[in-house]
Amino acid sequence: MKIYGMPYLKSKLANKSSRVKMRYNYYEMKNKMRKINALIPPEFRSLTYSLGWCAKAVDSIADRLIYDGFSDDDFRIGQIYALNNSDVLFDSANLSALISSCSFLYIDINGNDYPRIECIDGENATGIIDTATNMLTEGYAVLERDEYGKPISEAYFLPFRTEYYESGELVDVYEHTAPYPLLVPIINRPDAKRPFGHSRISRTCMDIVQSAFRTMQRSEVSAEFYSVPQKYVVGISQDAEFDNRKATLSSFLKFTKDDEGGKPSLGQFEQQSMTPHLEHMKMLASMFAGETGLTLDDLGFNTGNPASYDAIRASHEQLRLTARKAQRTFGVGFLNAGYLAACIRDNITYERYAFAGCKCQWYPIFEPDATALGAAGDAIYKINEAVPGFIGAENIHRLTGLESDTNDR
Repeated sequence: MKIYGMPYLKSKLANKSSRVKMRYNYYEMKNKMRKINALIPPEFRSLTYSLGWCAKAVDSIADRLIYDGFSDDDFRIGQIYALNNSDVLFDSANLSALISSCSFLYIDINGNDYPRIECIDGENATGIIDTATNMLTEGYAVLERDEYGKPISEAYFLPFRTEYYESGELVDVYEHTAPYPLLVPIINRPDAKRPFGHSRISRTCMDIVQSAFRTMQRSEVSAEFYSVPQKYVVGISQDAEFDNRKATLSSFLKFTKDDEGGKPSLGQFEQQSMTPHLEHMKMLASMFAGETGLTLDDLGFNTGNPASYDAIRASHEQLRLTARKAQRTFGVGFLNAGYLAACIRDNITYERYAFAGCKCQWYPIFEPDATALGAAGDAIYKINEAVPGFIGAENIHRLTGLESDTNDR
């Protein structure tokens, strides 16, 4: 197995960190608009805009990924996560992976008797991945930065060994029993070409948001003319005095006839309409919704659709498939981290195949309402009538998310 070394991983992280920062800026609505100067008055060029579509695309998936323990948990992985604030840890790792395509779980003892697991975002960690197991063969992470973004505390991860650096100097070496580095990736939509996955905020999403920014800027300019329509005066004598700045909404202008009896004529340009900008914005919202599996209602355009469980689920079918895919890939990463944490806790080098039957479980992507529960109850009753005991408390919980009061599961 080839070892690339810490300098290579540091340069790799430096090359990728700018892309992660850009996507975090879009998620946090801090991204800048690409300026367009053609036909835009100077007074409007300094305006800034914010649009939460990218954040909505990420949160719509992250908020539906709710951890529900491990099945066949013979090694008590769930207990390890329970002692590491699993509710916050899972949410942080899921959200960061959806934004940056990959987050990392860092495992450490740190003087305690139990493994400590922390989430590190894709901007501060990287590694060389083993595509067969989705674990790293070596890894690097920035554990702390100063106020200027310069690394203060770093870690270099290897099988059975973790090296800690302070200000570039080796200060500590931690020997452990895990056969892989104690840095585990949580990957969103990996494939053979990009094993570290794809961000939920795609290039198309960012381009559509930029187009929406430009539409908002054009609408700001049009809104000025919409509020105060432009007027004009023709036929004024060359010798007459006329101050255009006095021609305000609340002012009266006096015009008199000239020596030949001529008089100026007043007119008004056709009032600007905001409708083209609204239609363009709705078109961009439709494009963004098609890219992310959302609906126009999710993006703030009311379409008057019913809000029943079946209607919501039907309109979000692509979102459901995306969330299901995330559950599968994220579950592998959480299982891998639990496996390495169990090796440290028990001080035993377990084989990876011993954890093959353990699976990460999730609550239903869509919470059923009363109508859906009634339909599910009828279906479960009929199936169990045909095949007695086929669907029990465990399967009902996976289907509906309801906990049994009998503590059968």
